[in-house]
Amino acid sequence: QVQLVESGGGSVQAGGSLRLSCARSGVSYWRACWGWFRQAPGKDREGVAQINRLDGRTYYADSVKGRFTISLNTYATIMYLEMNSLKPEDSAVYYCAVRSNDCSYAPPAEVDFGAWGQGTQVTVSS
Repeated sequence: QVQLVESGGGSVQAGGSLRLSCARSGVSYWRACWGWFRQAPGKDREGVAQINRLDGRTYYADSVKGRFTISLNTYATIMYLEMNSLKPEDSAVYYCAVRSNDCSYAPPAEVDFGAWGQGTQVTVSS
């Protein structure tokens, strides 16, 4: 089994920055896709970014492209989401997730990811 724990959420003013971390323990997959999702109140969970462990290929939702950066450390034990130029509409609970195969070339889908963290709150005030 894989256990994921997010950290780094908090409150920030618009234009500010935060860095989220997702620490993995348990089983390690050589071929794996790591993703960040978020869910705002009353909205569906959406895929924000994903990174393929094998080749570093990344995906970003249009809403965060150019502002967010996803990365994975060498041993795939920690994933990061660097968030800059934050906007109030970025406020949500952010979840990390991992799947035991390569990322698809489509936007990340919640149903494809088998392991999830507990979520961390990000609040951006105007």
